[in-house]
Amino acid sequence: MRTVDETHVRAAPEAVFAAAADVERWPAILAHYRWVRMLEGSSRGGLVEMAAWRPFGPLRYPTWWVSEMTSDPAAGTVRYRHVRGITTGMDVEWKIVGEGERTRVTIVHEWRGPSWPLIGRVAAEWVIGPVFIHGIASRTLAGIRRHLERAGRPQGA
Repeated sequence: MRTVDETHVRAAPEAVFAAAADVERWPAILAHYRWVRMLEGSSRGGLVEMAAWRPFGPLRYPTWWVSEMTSDPAAGTVRYRHVRGITTGMDVEWKIVGEGERTRVTIVHEWRGPSWPLIGRVAAEWVIGPVFIHGIASRTLAGIRRHLERAGRPQGA
């Protein structure tokens, strides 16, 4: 399973990287995040527990996972390796690239799927990836974009 989500943000790459790496702040700026806790380390890297809601109309489905996080400001990357939860073994990479006055942000999720006999890969490719992973990642990108573009607007604009 591979999902790719991408957006462009009217902000400097450094500002986008700071928002992407400061995961403990996400619940304050992203309404679909229930909590984020650094279990070990800091925004530079460590073990991070995340929980988010995946909305389905008026209903919300709770999701939860723990990842090993690494960040590299020089390369403009934040990486995760899911180590607990249904998505154990998933690799995630945020890539942040300046393009003139905008910054391109891409999130790639790659995963073999859960180790469920017969249906694991199908569940990953047909439901977990396109419905849950894309549903949460696309909201995360849109929320970070809104947050940074609001912050960059002059007062009263």
